[in-house]
Amino acid sequence: MTYLEKPWLKSYKLGPYRLEQSLAPLPRVPAYQSLYDAADNYPNQTAVLFQGRELKYAQLRQQVDQFSTALAKLGVKKGDRVCIFLPNCIEFILSDWAIMRVGGVVVPTSVLRSDEGFLLELKASASKVIICREENLERVLGLKGKCNIEHIILTSKEGYDVKEVNSLYPPGVHDLRKLLSANTADPPDVTIDPMEDLCELAFTGGATGVPKGVMITHFNRSSDILLGLPWVMKPMLRGFVGKASVLIPIPLFHTYGHFVQQTAAFLGLRVILLHDSRDTKAFVELIQQHRPFLIPGVPTQFMRLAEAGLSRSNSMLMSGSAPLPTEVVDMITRKTGMPISEGYGLTETSPMLHFNVSAFSKMLGFMTKAKTGIGIPLPDTECRLVDTETGLDVPFGDAGEIVVRGPQVMLGYWPERGSGLTADGWLHTGDIGIMDEDGYFRIVDRNKDMVNVSGLKVYTTTVDEALFKHPAVQMAAAFGIPDPETPGSERVMASIRLKDEFQGKVTSAEIKEFCKKLLSPYEVPSIIEFRDEMPLTVSEKVFKKALREEALEKMKTG
Repeated sequence: MTYLEKPWLKSYKLGPYRLEQSLAPLPRVPAYQSLYDAADNYPNQTAVLFQGRELKYAQLRQQVDQFSTALAKLGVKKGDRVCIFLPNCIEFILSDWAIMRVGGVVVPTSVLRSDEGFLLELKASASKVIICREENLERVLGLKGKCNIEHIILTSKEGYDVKEVNSLYPPGVHDLRKLLSANTADPPDVTIDPMEDLCELAFTGGATGVPKGVMITHFNRSSDILLGLPWVMKPMLRGFVGKASVLIPIPLFHTYGHFVQQTAAFLGLRVILLHDSRDTKAFVELIQQHRPFLIPGVPTQFMRLAEAGLSRSNSMLMSGSAPLPTEVVDMITRKTGMPISEGYGLTETSPMLHFNVSAFSKMLGFMTKAKTGIGIPLPDTECRLVDTETGLDVPFGDAGEIVVRGPQVMLGYWPERGSGLTADGWLHTGDIGIMDEDGYFRIVDRNKDMVNVSGLKVYTTTVDEALFKHPAVQMAAAFGIPDPETPGSERVMASIRLKDEFQGKVTSAEIKEFCKKLLSPYEVPSIIEFRDEMPLTVSEKVFKKALREEALEKMKTG
């Protein structure tokens, strides 16, 4: 059997239920159709709840149509890029649907971006309009003359439905509250070609290089939504569609949060938003107050939850964006009574590619023990593991780069269609994985993060897993630095944040001795540093690139 024969199909099971092996032909619909269907089917279901503010699905659709009408009057046409420069808030969700409804392309960006990175995205996308909060107006005005921005739409920090912005703003700056009140829900009819027209131009995080614009079509996104939770939870849909809630603690600007928010509309779920993804106290309070059906998050958030004393919960936990250490899975499971499911994807894949179905089976009581790792590829998704040097498929059970092809794979990197893909549509993910006998995948490293120790490959994720097994370790990240004694070779270095009760009580020698019991001699970190804080990307992943650059700078300066 070969990868193209999809050996994972035998694992398309949710406990006793068989899952569909294909959903083809996938519908060719605009990505915003999910909202309009939800408003028709669940008009009185809460669409979004945020800091005491609430919108029903029927109300959200009404305001989306009003905002779409306003955007059209400002000159936004099909294909025009509109930047959303907002933290998690109702305005982000309103803007997202309205931009797509008028035929525009959503350009989501982080409010934590540096001016350099922010300007790069504005210039590269040639965005005509930007939507931001009042406190960021001066920053945006400072960049406006250096890019294509024609209009700035403002909302107050308290919310467009609570307070209008200062009336003393310059020409070209508009109050979202006034735009809504001045326009009826009468947006122009725009013909969308789902296969060709973009719904989103998302920029990669730049953690491994210069950010690139990823062209996601309406078909890419609508297909990926259908192939995700609606597929894996189909046997159970009747119990939660139009009734349940999802707590989103991850940034909406990030492809993961963006995808979950749009999936929630497809399923008619109530979205509960956490304003600050790093506010663990507020995160725990929202869980305890609302007991949501689903909580997606990233590993660093689940690490914090484990330390915050989260009590038992019936919420379904789902991790993505970075590999989830087994020790964190075990810790959360012990404290909450619920296992964590893990998914996998990239900005380039709209974003979902794999899902750990076994963990969902465990959550629902169909299995006694769940498999770890990212799970199995979604339906209608092709996946192979290839040798990074030869490009040939590696034998089952061996590590290789994950390459994928499917309906959720991007149109290409902006602005060139097909760029970043092979001639026959395969995407090289840059992630190194292993597939077991059941077709379940596990990430062992990023290709760029692998360490070469005298010709031997060290997968840093393997080292991370070993470090997390030490009871004193809260966060850990292994990476490679040049070996000054052996030109062309590297050493393994590890940065560690200890749990509060172990601060100052653990030595690097103790950590190394611990690792020697779990790793091969060449995998054991030769340098260990303890840190009070770990650098994180804007999407809350441990920033290994920053750790390595800092270590290299210290080597240069002695």
